[in-house]
Amino acid sequence: MYFKMHFQCVLMLIFVMSDDSLGFDVRGPSGPLVVPLGGSAILPCYVETPLEKVKVVWKRTDSEALVHLYQDGESRPEAQHKDYHHRAHFFTDQIQHGNFSLLLENVRAEDEGVYRCKVYSQQLADKTLVEIKHVERLLVSGSDRSVSAYDGEDVTLSCSVDSHITPEHIEEVSWIRTDGDIMVLLYQNNETFSDSTDEQYRDRVEFFTAEIPKGNFSLRLKSVRTEDKGVYMCHVFAGGLSANATVVMEQLGFSSWHIAVLFFCFAAGSGAVLLLCSLIYYRSKNTDTSSIIWTLQVSLIFCPNICMFLAFMFWGFTEGSLHEAVTCCALYILRPVMLMWALHYLKYLQGILEFKVFFFFFKRSVNAYCWQHVKA
Repeated sequence: MYFKMHFQCVLMLIFVMSDDSLGFDVRGPSGPLVVPLGGSAILPCYVETPLEKVKVVWKRTDSEALVHLYQDGESRPEAQHKDYHHRAHFFTDQIQHGNFSLLLENVRAEDEGVYRCKVYSQQLADKTLVEIKHVERLLVSGSDRSVSAYDGEDVTLSCSVDSHITPEHIEEVSWIRTDGDIMVLLYQNNETFSDSTDEQYRDRVEFFTAEIPKGNFSLRLKSVRTEDKGVYMCHVFAGGLSANATVVMEQLGFSSWHIAVLFFCFAAGSGAVLLLCSLIYYRSKNTDTSSIIWTLQVSLIFCPNICMFLAFMFWGFTEGSLHEAVTCCALYILRPVMLMWALHYLKYLQGILEFKVFFFFFKRSVNAYCWQHVKA
């Protein structure tokens, strides 16, 4: 029994040795390939000695998708998987010399993986593996739609990075407002530099720190103001490559503060017109309406000014500076006080005006009389 097994092993060894001597060796690259996104890559596959009646099959090892086929003396592009139509080609004139390499054009990120080149010739076969380890890419995508929000809300400006370089090795990500090249926020060497942020955005912008390892460099803009409207750019630098994406922030909607400002401005204007028309109407009546006239006069002094005071106060809360808001509020709250203070001098001023008018007409009359007598 032992002798029989030993004899079989010897026969198998002789068969393998004879097969190796009669066979061929398919060779490939010395190591994994690194190719640029959108570029072309040559996947090496060759033999030292030309073969006859060759059949070459290129496939993906993970999905067994047929990348390309050479059979019966010609390439068969109709047999290719749809993902490789018009992208994978043989060097047809080189096949007779033992070169079965493949040209892969317009390389995509999903082309990363291991490819098998298997060569058949006269009932013999051999294969080699070719790995596309990295597709050098830096793709930055933002939001397809413009961003809009109500004043005072928080918004997210999207920026997603897809690269063969891991997020922790990305050199720099900068958010810039394009109209004026205003620095919004800077991320560099795994650290956020808030000190570089423009004063307009200081303490209002931040990254989603937990999302950065996933390539998400979106920006949160807090307490949005109307002056934040504009175009924002997410600019990424990594591995000698750079790419960017833009996000448009549209006209912001009115907040409750804006509505309050509009309401009080409208109330001040329409109220002043209505009170003035009412005051003129009651003054034109012959009946005794002194109490109504007094009420209308006081209302005309106070109501429009108080409404404008409130309007500027709310406006200061939303987007106005402190100095502007305080100055305008002080102006409108002091006007009624000044007008009430001037009431005591109205009769005095009226007397002075009546005297001046009387003196003016008297002087004209005297001059006219004297001129007539002199002329006569």
